[in-house]
Amino acid sequence: MVAQAVVDFEQQRAWAVAAGVLDPEVPCVTVADLGILRSVHMEDNIAVAKLTPTYSGCPAVLAIELAVETALLEAGFEPRIERVLSPAWTTDWITEDGRKKLREYGIAPPVDGSASKLSLFGNVEVACPRCASANTEKLSEFGSTACKAHYRCKSCSEPFDYFKCI
Repeated sequence: MVAQAVVDFEQQRAWAVAAGVLDPEVPCVTVADLGILRSVHMEDNIAVAKLTPTYSGCPAVLAIELAVETALLEAGFEPRIERVLSPAWTTDWITEDGRKKLREYGIAPPVDGSASKLSLFGNVEVACPRCASANTEKLSEFGSTACKAHYRCKSCSEPFDYFKCI
């Protein structure tokens, strides 16, 4: 019973360490906020972290995996990172806390319901993360990264990125 408690404690600690890793492209959110950290479990004293990339061509995938591995190593774990491709990640996996952090950082979070054809093709109402106005316009399909579009608020005149639905 004591041994299982130790394993449970170490698994929780490993999860907390991995979950605290910031996304390198959007440093206001963690890998847990984004929902790309799928699980962390202990397997023969190895902390196995399972991560799902936001999309297969994301240039930050390797950087994220290395950051999680490094965080676990620095916390005293022997880490193993496993990339999980199925089911594919969706913006619906971003936590409410993650959406709040994006908004506070000045990035409009994705509209709920990424499975919608309208969301997929960009026909969504995007609220300004600064003033909450829905009177916005898309300036470019691509913002600072491929996963974001660039918008402008017609009410407060501020430009902002929108984290696109996937």
